Amino acid sequence: MKLYDYWRSSASYRARIGLSLKELPFEHICVHLVKDGGQQHQPEYRAKNPQGFVPCLELDDGHIITQSMAILEYLDETYPNTPFLPKTPRERAHVRSLANMISADIHPLNNTRVIKYLTVKLELDDQAKTAWYQHWITEGFNALEQRLGDDPFCYGTSPTLADICLVPQVYNAERFKVDLSPYPKIARVNENCLKLDAFKLSSPANHPDAE
Repeated sequence: MKLYDYWRSSASYRARIGLSLKELPFEHICVHLVKDGGQQHQPEYRAKNPQGFVPCLELDDGHIITQSMAILEYLDETYPNTPFLPKTPRERAHVRSLANMISADIHPLNNTRVIKYLTVKLELDDQAKTAWYQHWITEGFNALEQRLGDDPFCYGTSPTLADICLVPQVYNAERFKVDLSPYPKIARVNENCLKLDAFKLSSPANHPDAE
């Protein structure tokens, strides 16, 4: 399989964690979101993903899957080892709810194209941009912290879809100097995840194209 990704992309980070948890070999293909005006806009990549987003997973037969959550669901349904979801419908709904709080409600407000619009089109300075970023992470983390229990991971004793989403979001929060002291449960889960090889190997710092 080929993963078209960018080393600092949160959604790409999720896909890398999923592939690593499943112990699936894959080839990195860098789609740099900044160089050359953004390589995601080039026709060659747009032919694979008309949205121009990363990640994009190309299967061995050439079939393309876009959207990180769809990629993770595909991996979980196709490779049942190390499941991303618990056994019962109620438990699975709970984990999906936590995952969507991050992937659907926090991350989209802080991704590259939104930040670029704020700075280029609306001409916000760095201080205002950072305030925007921190506000939406804080709003999301305030709610998420209340939803987490005392388990070592977001739900249960092993990583789930929610943990796969959480770790990249914490990475971004730290990058933009969000105060994480009000979120001891989030911090505990993140620390436990980063002890695992799949999360370590998938981190931006360990990406072959890290800058």
